[in-house]
Amino acid sequence: MKDLFDYVTFGDLKLNSRIVRTGLWESQKESTGNLTPEIYDRYESIAASGVGLIITELYSLYPKDVFSKFSNNLNYKQFVREAKDLTDLVHLYDVPIFAQVGFVQYNKRTEQNVRIEDITIEDIRKIQTDFIIAAKKIDYAGFDGIQIALGNYYFLTRFISPYFNKRQDKYGGNTFNRLRIVLEIIKVIKQNTDLHINCRLNAFDIQKGGMTIEDTVKMAKILEQYGVDSLQITRPRSPQYFSRENYEKKILASACDEIIENVNIPVIMGGGVRTQKQINNVLNKTKVEFISMQRPFVADPSFLVDWQIEGDGEVKCKTCNNCYWKKTSTCFIYRKANLNVD
Repeated sequence: MKDLFDYVTFGDLKLNSRIVRTGLWESQKESTGNLTPEIYDRYESIAASGVGLIITELYSLYPKDVFSKFSNNLNYKQFVREAKDLTDLVHLYDVPIFAQVGFVQYNKRTEQNVRIEDITIEDIRKIQTDFIIAAKKIDYAGFDGIQIALGNYYFLTRFISPYFNKRQDKYGGNTFNRLRIVLEIIKVIKQNTDLHINCRLNAFDIQKGGMTIEDTVKMAKILEQYGVDSLQITRPRSPQYFSRENYEKKILASACDEIIENVNIPVIMGGGVRTQKQINNVLNKTKVEFISMQRPFVADPSFLVDWQIEGDGEVKCKTCNNCYWKKTSTCFIYRKANLNVD
């Protein structure tokens, strides 16, 4: 019988549990650097809590991307040095850590948010080169892996979707062609680093004419064939858009089951659960073996410690989504409560 606190393997990595922490924003910046003492403290609390794997908040590929002012920047001069301090800290607790990399809009000179069909071959080569340079920095900084953001609505997510990608060349059309830009990136990263490559994919698109679960399964198989070491399957939009939470949780678990049946690499289910009992039910009633959580770690970075002691835990997060809309890793409900106590 599976338990969320099982010691497990994840490809070539060993995990202290089946829980994966996924991040989003790191807005606590200072003029002297990207990583503040508060950020290091939060990562240490998460690493010490019993988590299996940490995926960082977004590292923005471009300094002037729409999300770059809310997230860490790969182009910051001291990125490697500061990130190495972070990975060394996390590794003290025998926890592997991946760097999440992506961007939302492709801008060039006076052109802003260039459409997928207007991206030139020269633009594609620049994007690919920038990802590969980012991967080298991540490798130097001591990360165990890189997560390529192909989920939610980042740039590459739209590039691989038939709803957005209407190109007529070898980077558009069928599933393989739409994925080609990513496959070429993966090939070079594999040749030049030892990084574990994880891809975050939507289970399906919400737009008519977008990716279906059948498309995602096909992409998962191609990604595995080209060297991807693991996948994270997520919903395309924030939980606040789903009023039927239990229904959507079952849909996501069902989609993960279908993907798991078709690949031989680890697959992480992207959240949707709130209690220790729910997680163990998913682990034992489906093929899912790894579950990621984001907002619960914002509300309480150390909540897994209490879960291990009490054995019947429930997350503090109320899914109010203020941490998302305010672009910060701060829980405003519990920060306010703590201030009132003090």
